[in-house]
Amino acid sequence: MEQLTYITLREQPQLKDAAAMWFHNKWGVPVQAYLECMDDYLNENTEYGWYLCLDGDRIVAGMGVIENDFHERKDLAPNVCAVYTEKEYRCKGIAGKLLNLVVEDMRDKGISPLYLVTDHIGFYERYGWEFLCMVQGDEPEMTRMYIHN
Repeated sequence: MEQLTYITLREQPQLKDAAAMWFHNKWGVPVQAYLECMDDYLNENTEYGWYLCLDGDRIVAGMGVIENDFHERKDLAPNVCAVYTEKEYRCKGIAGKLLNLVVEDMRDKGISPLYLVTDHIGFYERYGWEFLCMVQGDEPEMTRMYIHN
């Protein structure tokens, strides 16, 4: 591993296409959906950002902030979304650093609280997230909604 760097997409906007493809490959959401959200962020139509961890020039982890992460509770916004760390980079604190970067960046812009849907139990609590409620997403099963104030 080279030196890991943590950035917002605004710091390296030339990574937009690569980042959109990387997130698409992890989550199966259409590349165009990512590109639209990233363009809104890069063009300053929104402060909901995109955050990456790079090992050299390779994207090894990332996440974004969007209005709603495919659940029915439209009042619980904005949502941290697309949280992913490459398998060989897990358990090194990378996702936690990115989560903290997102929370601080959003707080600096006056955006708080943040919400997040996940099936994980115990991971997000380590970084100050609290279980809020169960919500209905795309899947038949309910999923966990977390909040960070």
